[in-house]
Amino acid sequence: MDHASVLVLVVDDEEMVRENLEAYLEDEGFNVVTASSGEDALNLLAEVSPHVGIIDMRLPGMSGNDFILKAHTLRPALRYLIHTGSTNYKLPPELIAIGVTRDDIYTKPLQNMDDLVKGIGRHMGSLVGG
Repeated sequence: MDHASVLVLVVDDEEMVRENLEAYLEDEGFNVVTASSGEDALNLLAEVSPHVGIIDMRLPGMSGNDFILKAHTLRPALRYLIHTGSTNYKLPPELIAIGVTRDDIYTKPLQNMDDLVKGIGRHMGSLVGG
């Protein structure tokens, strides 16, 4: 699958993180939509069908976990990469049940953003990352 045919949703309340992820992924050829909260991201899902979401866990209002669970009911094919600043984040059973694995957890700050590209590729069923 070619990067240009992949739509990535970035949900992060930190504007700098959101913009950096968006710029990096666009430079890699992906289409990107962003939201600063789970609530905004759910509204966005009414308009777009992303393939992969990169989701922060600590969001204002709805948590990243809650967003993923609600988004899964709207877009069951959407896959997730968790992007968290918490070094002790534990994957809840509800997320494991919908296919999120420990390989989908990325801790901020990322040392190599290419790891996200590889994670997206893993979910797209081909080596999008190269």
